[in-house]
Amino acid sequence: MADNRTWDQEDKWWEQNFSSRPYASGRTYDDFRPAYRYGFESGQHSMGRTWNDVEPDLRTGWEKYTHRPAGSTWEHVRDAVREAWHRITGQHDLDADKMSESEVDRLTRGGRPR
Repeated sequence: MADNRTWDQEDKWWEQNFSSRPYASGRTYDDFRPAYRYGFESGQHSMGRTWNDVEPDLRTGWEKYTHRPAGSTWEHVRDAVREAWHRITGQHDLDADKMSESEVDRLTRGGRPR
């Protein structure tokens, strides 16, 4: 985990910042609050796994998530979950096609993006 943030702290941050996200257009924070919370809670238990490793499990888990609103599908919340997960884990998706081979190698060995 990137640090010891609480859900209350994250909830406030996301409420203030969600509207700048492309998927938030025409939606309210309450539409995304459960997804951000799910990403936050899941990220706390990621144990070093990458988003690509955890996404299939998170997709399955979303259907069983206690705080999930009725009718909320993975396709509607995936981006919000991913952003919250990345924020708490400190990980980010990397576009390896746009990086040099040595940069990809450095990052796969635990280096930070430059």
